[in-house]
Amino acid sequence: MAETPTLLRVLTLRRHWQVYKTFLLRFEEAAHRLALDENDPSLGGLSVSKRQFERWYGGAVKTRPYPDQCRVLEAMFGVGVDLLLAPAPAPAASTTTSVESSLVIPPPRLSSVLLPSEQAQVLPAGGPFSSETRFEAGTTELERQVAMAARRALRFTAMAEGSSVGPETLGQIQDEVRRLTVAYPKLALPTLLGDLVEVQDLTFRLLEHGRVKPLQARELYLLAGITSGMLAKASHDLGNPSAAMMQARTAFVCADNADHHAMRAWVRSLQSLISYWAGRPSEAADYATLGQSAAGSVRGTTGVWLACLSARAHALLGDGEATRAAIRQAEDARTMLEPDDLDAFGGIMTFPVPRQLYYVAEATVHLGEDPVLGESQSEAAVAAYRAATEDEWAFGDEAGAQTDLALARIARGEIEGAVEAVQPVLDLPIEQRNFGITSSAQRVHTALQAEGRRNRGAAASLREEIEAFTATPASVLVR
Repeated sequence: MAETPTLLRVLTLRRHWQVYKTFLLRFEEAAHRLALDENDPSLGGLSVSKRQFERWYGGAVKTRPYPDQCRVLEAMFGVGVDLLLAPAPAPAASTTTSVESSLVIPPPRLSSVLLPSEQAQVLPAGGPFSSETRFEAGTTELERQVAMAARRALRFTAMAEGSSVGPETLGQIQDEVRRLTVAYPKLALPTLLGDLVEVQDLTFRLLEHGRVKPLQARELYLLAGITSGMLAKASHDLGNPSAAMMQARTAFVCADNADHHAMRAWVRSLQSLISYWAGRPSEAADYATLGQSAAGSVRGTTGVWLACLSARAHALLGDGEATRAAIRQAEDARTMLEPDDLDAFGGIMTFPVPRQLYYVAEATVHLGEDPVLGESQSEAAVAAYRAATEDEWAFGDEAGAQTDLALARIARGEIEGAVEAVQPVLDLPIEQRNFGITSSAQRVHTALQAEGRRNRGAAASLREEIEAFTATPASVLVR
């Protein structure tokens, strides 16, 4: 079971202040009002750092805040600070949803009203290719209303075409699935989770109750499989491998019913990834082998992904020969590449070159035989993501490459270089701190400890930053 959240976190979520910039705005406004009310100018310039906010929000507070901060917090929430930092009473805590349930539950829908402009700020969830102002869930409220209307239109089209699946319904579902596959690597999960659940539900209902022609059924099963695969990845990103595997098995059943070899192989790839991050490298290697068997004559990028997954798994197992063989296999698969219909979806359904470089670097770093090679490969992966096109970029994989570079530099005793490499990861907002990213950061933390540098200057400071970072993962936003 998840720990009971603090009252501060429950109230912050209710007010939709869980994004740092929004909380900061409210905190500074409260400080300014309090300074006027109490004729205390020293409060007027009071602020709160991102790191301190994350400690308060994550419940990682060992001592009470400074007295002036306590005064402002009490003015913001109308509750004493000791109660704010204590576990929320049962009725308040029950309003949040645990991510440890067997299924991923979407966050509550926002009501269809315009918010004040100061609340419609922020969340740079779109990465370097997004220049527009973002609302907390990743879009402005006007954009959310457009998206909600589009989902309503999709449901109405499915209903209006009766119990049979018409071409307009199928076309709209295809468009929506394509949009989600492209968006998944670029946007924070709270932006997408509700839409994924809704599309999966619609495809399931049409397959269960609609009159579907054989060709339409195959296409619907493929779309249901892709959506279930993304929900498996979502469950994994929230740190719930059992729910992830449940969704992945559903995706494989859908791939079987669609009789789609590439989709079968893609799901096996996903299961390998889930097992790898769950700390089961032998199982991860087995799933990669199963995927290669399922792929048959498929020449899409899934074949490259499978070989890279095999390399990473064997590296954790300490099998250098198998790791190098898998890396060569990935290179061969890339040279023989023939993009298929899964690659045409883009986004999470394809495996671009920067991601391949990241996986190869990670395998070399974890194998630990050649720290110099691991560092050079990690640098190449980081550089590839800096130069990536919009179609290639993924915030999670870029963060993985950056943490691998930090690990390689720690292995060479270059602590300052490791700090520089991992700092962009530690600057990610809570919304983007998925399970893979926080696990990668934890590996850096462990490496610093293993090297016996627990209390040495920069190393000790970096360990503290990582502890604060991992205390507030993305999963706290959907509890």
